This record gives sequence, C-alpha cells and structure tokens, in this order.
Amino acid sequence: MNIRFLETFIWLARLQNFRLTAEKLHTTQAAVSSRIASLEESFDVRLFDRNSRSATLTPAGRKMLAYAERIVNLGEEMRREVEDSSGDGGLIRIGVVESIVHSWFPALMACVRERFPHLEIEVTSDTTIHLAQLLRADAVDLILQTEALGDREFANQALCEFPMRWVASPVLGLSGQSVDLSRLAEFPVISFSRHSGPHIALEREFARAVERPVRINCISSVAAMIRLVADGFGVTVLPPAIIQRELREGSLEVLDVESGFAPLPLVASYRLQSHPLPARIAELAAEQARAFVLALGPELEGTAAGKPARPARKRKTQR
Repeated sequence: MNIRFLETFIWLARLQNFRLTAEKLHTTQAAVSSRIASLEESFDVRLFDRNSRSATLTPAGRKMLAYAERIVNLGEEMRREVEDSSGDGGLIRIGVVESIVHSWFPALMACVRERFPHLEIEVTSDTTIHLAQLLRADAVDLILQTEALGDREFANQALCEFPMRWVASPVLGLSGQSVDLSRLAEFPVISFSRHSGPHIALEREFARAVERPVRINCISSVAAMIRLVADGFGVTVLPPAIIQRELREGSLEVLDVESGFAPLPLVASYRLQSHPLPARIAELAAEQARAFVLALGPELEGTAAGKPARPARKRKTQR
C-alpha cells in the first residue's frame, strides 16, 4: 500500500477538489486522479462521488478515511523516530513576533544553540497574522506569536503573558498625573498592525470612552513604534517588558491611565504531524519565557520608582 496515495486520498477528502489537492501536494490533477483510481482498484470500491466541481466521500470512503489517517500518522511517527535517532542536525524555521524578539528570544536562541549545536536556524520576524499564514503554508516549522491557532492540525503551547500599558515620551508632559483616554486622543495614537489583537482592543477602548473619532496610526514594526514614541511623536500601548532599556534611560515612561487592556498572550504553535524538533523548541521557549517573567518581577507591570502601575480595569461579565 502506497503511503503517498493515502495522503492524496486524505487531502482530497478534506479539500473536496482535485485542483486544490494537486496544488497542496505540488503535483498535477492527473496524478491525483491516478492515485485515487489506483486505491479504488486495489480495494474494488468507489471512494468518491465526483462531479465537475467537487469530490465527496462515498460511505465506503468515509470508512476508509479513518484507517488512512491512522496509517499515515503511524508512518509519520516512524519517520520522526528514525530521523530523530540520527542526531540534532538539520534545519528549523522559526517565525517570531517582535514583542518576543525584544524580550527573551536571544536567551532562547542561546539555549537552542547549546542543546542542538549542529542545528541550522532560520528566523523570520513578522506579525502574528502573517506568521500564521506562513505556518499553514509550511513555510516555517514553528511560530512564536500572540494567538493560538484554531486548526486541529496544529498544537498550541502557552508561553507567558505580558501586561500592556500606555507609554509616552516625557517631552509630552504627561508625567505625574492621571490621564484619561480623551486626553490621550489629543496626541497621535500609534498601534500594532491593523486587525491585530492589540489594535482591535485599542479601537474598542476609544469607542467606549471617546465620542469623537480617533485616528490610530498602525505600524507593523515594534522597533519603529518604540522609536517614534520615544521621539515624542505620540502615545501607544506596549508591554513594559519589551522597553526596559527605554524606561531605565528615561526616554519612555509608563503613564497613569486606567487600563482596560488584557495582557498580551504569547503562544508557540506548530504542526502536529511534524518532526519532534518544533515541539522540543516550543518547550524550551516556554522555559525561557517563564524565566524571563520571573527575573523581571514587578518591572513586568511597568513600575516606576517602586510604585506599582495602575491595575487593569475589571470588565463586567456578560450573561
């Protein structure tokens, strides 16, 4: 029995389209048709009802799908075990958001280099939305980002959470006073990339508290956000954990604003049917994230001169 033919059968059952299945498997529609025909001939049964637009499983096909998935999964497990016994070489492609790059990612890379000295590492830094697209397209093996993936074929591992706080340059004159959102709306507001979790939360907060429209400047680069705010361009919401140097130097300060922002979750995601390496590095990422949070202590919240930041506003429970 040809494992590749079973993989083709599984993907056609999922996508219900010969063209999409061929694109997914990087082959031709004729090859997909030939593999399915070979399976049907081997089992002397029709697996799909076909028409010009789609292919749907027959009752026999639905029965066979469960067995095919078990066989393919077992083959993948065997391959991983054999490959894993050959050492720690190879390539790992990691996607990571800048909030992690600016915090514990260097420590993770040092740990990976120590544990897997022969491993080649390829790193892509991008937004959570784009990293999820890369993982689904098999362009990366592991992503460290801010939202768990809902797809059943992926595993998600919680890493840590970063509290979010309003920050600005001291040159804006907002130090030492309680500031509300109406006052902040007088300045240019800088946000993470459009449609990201922090950007959606920011829009929701202003819609709740400010009557007039508020212009929000979306920037995909966290480094650019930090630089603009430190230069006095405007105000933003960032995790104090990633701007510790700027807070120490005084180029940025945490503002006294009643915050409605939930902490920023950090998550590792990887494909379930993959080499064990992404899962192992996800575990290392969780260890480094926990160590970073523990070492930062109260500064994780953005304390100033020993004074704790104002706690997040409690949301009303919807019933």
